Order: sequence, then C-alpha cells, then structure tokens
Amino acid sequence: MRLGELGELKHGYNEMTTRHSDMLMDIGYQEMDANEVVEFEDALQETAFVIVTGKVEITWDGKTEVMHRDSIFDENPYCLHVPHGKKVAIKALTVSEILIQKTVNEKDFEPVFYRPEDVQCDIFGQGVWNSTAERTVRTIFDYDNAPYSNMVNGEVITSPGRWSGYIPHTHPQPEVYTYKFDKPQGFGACFIGDNVFMIKQNTWSELSSGYMHPQVAAPGYAMWYSWMIRHLPNDPWKKTRTDVPEHVWLLDKDAKIWEPHK
Repeated sequence: MRLGELGELKHGYNEMTTRHSDMLMDIGYQEMDANEVVEFEDALQETAFVIVTGKVEITWDGKTEVMHRDSIFDENPYCLHVPHGKKVAIKALTVSEILIQKTVNEKDFEPVFYRPEDVQCDIFGQGVWNSTAERTVRTIFDYDNAPYSNMVNGEVITSPGRWSGYIPHTHPQPEVYTYKFDKPQGFGACFIGDNVFMIKQNTWSELSSGYMHPQVAAPGYAMWYSWMIRHLPNDPWKKTRTDVPEHVWLLDKDAKIWEPHK
C-alpha cells in the first residue's frame, strides 16, 4: 500500500512498479521521440502496450499496425497484448507515450491487437447519488475476454468533482492505478484503507489486498487513470469485490441522500 510520484516524465522508460513488489507487475511509461525505435522481448512475462498519446507503428510476428491517440479523455485506446518470448518493435511517428504492463505468465497465447472499437466502455454510477460517482469505465481485457492472461487492463475517466471506485470496496488481487489530469495542475485524492493521499499528474497508487480504494477528482479537473490488476494463482479477478459493509446502504435504489433545503 503506497503512493508513488514520477513528476515530469523523462525520455526513455519511467518505472513505477516491479514484479518483485507486492504488485507482481512491471509497470512504466515509455517516452519516445519522433522516429525513435525501441524493441521489447521478455522471456518470462506477458506484456500489454497501451498508447497514451502520440502515433506509433507497432510490429510483431511480421505484422505492423498503427496506434494513435490525441486525447486519453475523449478517445478509447489501442493496445497490443503479447505472451512471453514475443519480440515487439515500436517506431514513434511523433513524440509518443506508451504505458507498459508486464507480469510473469508461462502460458502461450496468440497476440491480440485491440482497436478503440474493441474496448468495452461503460458508464458506472449513472442515476444514483445525484450523479456524484458517475464515471466512464473502459475495459481493454480482463478474465472474460482474456482468461489466458494473468493481468487485467482498463481505464477510468472521472469527471471533475466526482468519485470513482465507489462504493468503497476491496478485493484480494493487487491493483495499480496511474493518474493523469486534463490540466497539469489538476489533482484529486486516493483513499487506501484509512489513509488519504493527494494524487497529481503522473502519480500512481499501489493497492494491496484488503484495502478499500475509492478516488475523487477535484472540481474543475477531469482525471484519467489506468487500472491494472494482477490475477492471483487459482484466484483470478472476475469482477468480484467485497463492499465495505457500512456503505452498502448506498446500493439500495431507494437510499435517501441528504439534500439542502430550498
């Protein structure tokens, strides 16, 4: 359980978590200049490459696709997901940023290239609690469409002044959130158990087993975060969660929420 901060990203790889930590995943941002080429091959780990901003050519198994994205807030991502031992080359066509997630996985599977139209996009918290926890949840892959993977990868867009990860809940599988805002001075708060941390551009949170983890964006600032879960042996994350008991009353469709008198 902790919060980390990268600050301004540097050229090259910007490390957040490693598989040797409680998170069991290597996660970081790859910052690339135009026309730069970077090659990847991991003998032990499956890898997901998610475009954050920019435009790149990504090549594997003799195939080449283009991933491009102008806005993480307004556009679904592209993602390439490959098994261990697969060579991948990325050529940046413009200044670009790639989010890389890895974890150990002995299984072989066919690489999958996800386009924006392949990404599941849902609105959570709609029509309840005066819309104070309404947010957009994007799921690139999880146990439903990638049961061969040891990871889950998705994104959340939290509107200014609203909550996500709500109601407060826990799950045993480790999870990492990495945050960005629509303005560089944007901020919010991350609750991990009984601790509260200020979140800013390029911070990340490490969510260990059993800690509740709701988030909130400050008014005026839209917040994006990637959510990356690591399945546990014989206990994959299947959208299962344990809601914090004292807040379960909020799930009642007739729950009475205080409003000021007019």
